[in-house]
Amino acid sequence: MFKFNKIEEEKDIFEYLQKRWLIKQYKKAKENILSWNFWWNKIWYRELKKDDIIYFRINKQFRAYCHLEWNILVVFAINNHQNW
Repeated sequence: MFKFNKIEEEKDIFEYLQKRWLIKQYKKAKENILSWNFWWNKIWYRELKKDDIIYFRINKQFRAYCHLEWNILVVFAINNHQNW
C-alpha cells in the first residue's frame, strides 16, 4: 500500500499544467489524495511494478506520474493518457 504524507512536483510540472488550464483540477486531485479520499483520484502502480512508477488521475484525459521517495510522492510528469 502507499504511505506518503506529502506530494511534491518537479520544476516544469506547473508550467505544463498552466498551459493546459489544469492547475485547479490538479490541486483538487492533490487535496483528495492527501486526505485519503480515493473515490475519484485512484492511485495505481504502472506496469511493470518493478519500475515503481505510480500514477493518479487528474481528469478524464490527464494523469500525473510519480515516484515515491521515502514518504513523499514526487510528480515527475503529467501526460495525456489518450495519446500515450
